[in-house]
Amino acid sequence: MTLTWPRVYRRPLTLFLRRVAIALACLLITAFLVYIERAGYNDANGTPITMIDALYYATVSLSTTGYGDIAPYSEPARLVNIFLITPLRFIFLITLVSTTVEILTERTRDEFRTRRWRSTVNNHTVIIGYGVKGRSTAQSLTGSGVDPGTIVIVDPSPAVIEEANERGHLGVVGDGGREEIMRVASVETAKQIVVALDRDDASVLAVLTARRLAPHARIVAAARESRNSALLRQSGADVVVLTAESAGHLMGLSLNSPAAGDFVEDILETRDGLEIVERAATASDIGSSSQDLLVGGELLIAVVRMGVTHRFDSGLISTIQDGDTLLVIHQGRRPQ
Repeated sequence: MTLTWPRVYRRPLTLFLRRVAIALACLLITAFLVYIERAGYNDANGTPITMIDALYYATVSLSTTGYGDIAPYSEPARLVNIFLITPLRFIFLITLVSTTVEILTERTRDEFRTRRWRSTVNNHTVIIGYGVKGRSTAQSLTGSGVDPGTIVIVDPSPAVIEEANERGHLGVVGDGGREEIMRVASVETAKQIVVALDRDDASVLAVLTARRLAPHARIVAAARESRNSALLRQSGADVVVLTAESAGHLMGLSLNSPAAGDFVEDILETRDGLEIVERAATASDIGSSSQDLLVGGELLIAVVRMGVTHRFDSGLISTIQDGDTLLVIHQGRRPQ
């Protein structure tokens, strides 16, 4: 139950070949140095030092075996051993055990980053479930300019969390309905929580857990069946999205009114075209009639005042005031 961080993926074969190349380079450099100073080495057999002897000495020396049958006796040869061959020995040994060292280093670094992240994290987004709905939610958020590193994915599948890490998100392997898992994701300081599970009963448990730990966070939950919508709201969800029924309505709209279906699909698209934007009323908007279709060059569809959303044609809002929030249809490319 740990927080996983995005990593740059490197192929295992590439890492292995790189380590083998480093080890061979250390071996050849050591053999070359010994061969250059061969006059300063003594062979127990009394024969001159050959290149094979130099390679043999380099192998037993770097591996710290040290049979002692070949040894440096001159001062230059010993200095070379002290200042050149010894550092090469360290590099050689570190390369051989680099997998263990790398694991320890990564764990230490991740623990440090996790402690620092937990001490500073605030107003982040937690997505429980990284299936089709969760993945689309994360893509929509990042497409609107949200930093991928501020999104934490909770999912029981390690492979799914690894995919989320590759997309730049933090990940927690585990069940989103368990309190200890949600605490690892620092859900108590989250600004918004998305429950995008495939089963409504699991969604209810996740919403209950999230609401208990984060009473002020905005919780959006997906429901497969409309009969479970009220239960999810009672559990603490602020918004319940009926995924299956919404998709069915869109498909029916596309059949009956193809142009209307294309329009709605364009609004739902997270990259280009039309999009619904929530923004604060600006000085140029204040005093404008809420009945005006265009406000600041954008199509007004609703005004949020005192936490209550009013449609532009409701007649309850006559003019736009300071502190209002406007829901408008905006045209243009979202930030990438």
